[in-house]
Amino acid sequence: MLVVLLLFGGKKIPELMRGLGKGVKSFREGVNEAKEEINKAKEELDKPSDTNK
Repeated sequence: MLVVLLLFGGKKIPELMRGLGKGVKSFREGVNEAKEEINKAKEELDKPSDTNK
């Protein structure tokens, strides 16, 4: 943390942390969307198909 303070100064830290927070939020949303798509695909594969009759 001291290195960040020395490199960017005290005034830039809140801006950097805000950007980091937005990046983490975006990443989590992407992971959740991917999980939802995987679950949907799995449900489609688990459904019995009518072509087997």
